[in-house]
Amino acid sequence: MKNILNAPFVEEMKKTCANMYRLGWDERNGGNISYLLKKEEVEEYLDTTNVLRTIPTGFDATALIGEIFIVTGTGKYFKNVAEDPETNLGILRIAQDGTTAELLWGYKDGGKFTSELPAHLMSHIARRKVDPENRVVMHSHPTYTLAMNYVHELDEKKFTHTLWEMCTECIVVFPDGVGVLPWMLCGTNSIGEATAKKMEEFRLVVWGMHGIYGAGKTMDETFGLIETVEKAAQIYMLTAHLPRVNTIKDSEMVELAEFFGVKYRKDFLNL
Repeated sequence: MKNILNAPFVEEMKKTCANMYRLGWDERNGGNISYLLKKEEVEEYLDTTNVLRTIPTGFDATALIGEIFIVTGTGKYFKNVAEDPETNLGILRIAQDGTTAELLWGYKDGGKFTSELPAHLMSHIARRKVDPENRVVMHSHPTYTLAMNYVHELDEKKFTHTLWEMCTECIVVFPDGVGVLPWMLCGTNSIGEATAKKMEEFRLVVWGMHGIYGAGKTMDETFGLIETVEKAAQIYMLTAHLPRVNTIKDSEMVELAEFFGVKYRKDFLNL
């Protein structure tokens, strides 16, 4: 059996966590990632009949029974993932009761998955109904996106429109827009349910005064979605206090979206 530390999905988690920490998106133990794995690729590295221990998830994930995820741990710092993945990450399978996680690898210090796991599982369920190929849910605290929450109205049409105006690529990268939630208590099923509801429409959901959730088919796609929002938010925060001399017009956004063949939220434009 191959060495699990060399598995591509472990390498992806290590590199992504290190990158997110380096960018300042995931200070201390802020942020979390869950990545749906293919059973056959996991079986190259682990004996999936060997369950190390079971952990209640706090959520009925019946729709995900048998699915295997690699998930960041609760209280773990992203900066430490690359150096010690077996302590800071875990590979788990949703048990037949739907409410228990079977630990197959990781959390070797006796730890467990992120406290946001119920919110992640709810978002996986919601996104897979829209896109069966969705495999990644990512939560982080990008600096400029968070700063923008304090000076911009938290209305998803207006928030999305402002971001679309900041970079030519934005309407092409996230043509479905950005969902927005007001401030809510984190680590609860309530915020998970609200996020999952938004995930029926959006791959990106802003948690007011907290951070952002992103979902995608791959780690790169999901990271890239958040990265593009963060760049747009940065440009907004650098220019919001200055007179606006130029902007990308709504007619030009339509031209962009139609040229690149993306399905965009026409109701988020002012035409």
